[in-house]
Amino acid sequence: MSADRQAIITGVNEARHAGARQSTACEVIGISAKTLQRWEQPDNVEDGRLDALHEPSTKLTPIEREQIISVANEPEYASLSPSKIVPKLADEGRYIASESSFYRVLKEEHQLGHRHKAKPTRTVIKPKALTARGPNEIYSWDITYLPTPVRGIFLYLYLVMDIYSRKAVGWQVYEEGSSALAADLMTDICLRENVQKDCVTLHSDNGSPMKDATLLATLLNLGVVPSFSRPSVSNDNPYSESLFRTLKYRPEYPEGVFTNLHDARAWVAWFIDWYNNEHLHSSIQFVTPAQRHAGHDADILARREQVYRQAKLRHPKRWSGDIRNCKPVGDVHLNPQTDTTETKKNKAA
Repeated sequence: MSADRQAIITGVNEARHAGARQSTACEVIGISAKTLQRWEQPDNVEDGRLDALHEPSTKLTPIEREQIISVANEPEYASLSPSKIVPKLADEGRYIASESSFYRVLKEEHQLGHRHKAKPTRTVIKPKALTARGPNEIYSWDITYLPTPVRGIFLYLYLVMDIYSRKAVGWQVYEEGSSALAADLMTDICLRENVQKDCVTLHSDNGSPMKDATLLATLLNLGVVPSFSRPSVSNDNPYSESLFRTLKYRPEYPEGVFTNLHDARAWVAWFIDWYNNEHLHSSIQFVTPAQRHAGHDADILARREQVYRQAKLRHPKRWSGDIRNCKPVGDVHLNPQTDTTETKKNKAA
């Protein structure tokens, strides 16, 4: 027993002999009466909670530990996790230790990382958040397949849209997917839209035509900044994905196949004209993409608001609340930061 503990016991006993209550003496010292009683018992001369040193009876022996490490590094098991090693050993009539013991030992030996032959999963950083405050600031583009009469042979629709106005600013149908063809399309768009250098960002997925040197060199020459989605993450390029869905779910979309390149181009030309000039887009307050791209949406929505207000004045009882929101849509975000803009998601279609 330590000298401090013995001094406390002696002091409490002297206080009791002098007429003090044991509980009061313990309270003054700062211990409980039960602690004092435990200290006074012969078999508790030491505090087991602090000083007891014992090993569990189930602890692995050094030989068992070495056996775990050896087995885990055998060619047959080197690429397996402990959750698979233990059952395989059991199928062979062997049992060395539990899965948790395998995990614990391998972790202590720094061997619990990626054990498969395949490359470990990469951590891909989310693309930089982009904001379009007007037309011709952020374009989104992609390529989709159009079926042909020959099974396995497709036509390729290249489609570029302005995410601010949702207008399809350029398109073309080709018989192949090519970076050079995409470069020609972007050159034509920049001329028609009078795009100035370093004013437009072109966002796309990670397809080979999008990242080929020919297209990247053309973008550099045009002063267009490329931006890319994360691999296999379609949500990083939602506007193009949504536009393709709108295209392929039109009632006029051929149920079978496009007979030839001429027919495909004719149908896409019709669709783009309808989409840009007739389609009342829900994400831009039901004006057409062409109207918003030209900056006419504010006037159109203001006149629409006056019509609604006059209708409400004529028949106020028919309106349970305020008129429909006719405020123009503001900035449009691409890959917004989740902590600030997720509450104000922009619908892509």
